[in-house]
Amino acid sequence: MKTLPALLCLGLLAARLPAQSVEPANTVIESEQFDWRSADTETTSVFTGRVVVTATNLRLSCDRLEIIALRKADPTATIGKIEGFKSMVATGNVRIIQGDREAACGRAEVLPGDNKIILTGQPVVVDRSVNWTWTGDELEMLRGERQIRGKNARFTGPPIKDLGVDLDKKLAPANEPAPATPPPAQP
Repeated sequence: MKTLPALLCLGLLAARLPAQSVEPANTVIESEQFDWRSADTETTSVFTGRVVVTATNLRLSCDRLEIIALRKADPTATIGKIEGFKSMVATGNVRIIQGDREAACGRAEVLPGDNKIILTGQPVVVDRSVNWTWTGDELEMLRGERQIRGKNARFTGPPIKDLGVDLDKKLAPANEPAPATPPPAQP
């Protein structure tokens, strides 16, 4: 199901992501079911069943997606003007792909006011550009800080060169040691 107000909500998310050197693309949300509810200050959109979001340099898929957007306090408007993005919660088989980075988890919570994304439910984050993988009970990614934190976390990176002694390689002779006492000064 494609709905213009829902696209506006997710468009706010895309606008808050770090700048990418990619041509901007419209945000599209598709799902089997959709529910949109407005209150005086917030609008809640819930998408269920094979949810797929495509946007500029972003693809997200999950079983359920809930978006909460802040709206201007005009209680008479059926669909109020979206003022900002409060949160987005994706649950069930969550997969996020952005460039060389990919995340998979049971739940992803995007909090733009706090500039962070919290992944739970056996999260795995892979950055293929540098061959790094993070896993843990909870992973927290901080926007604009190139920082990731975790609880009961594990990091896997590329191999480190062996820094031990190579037994097959012959050792070069050591330089002659320096004299124990300096030579006497000449008058």
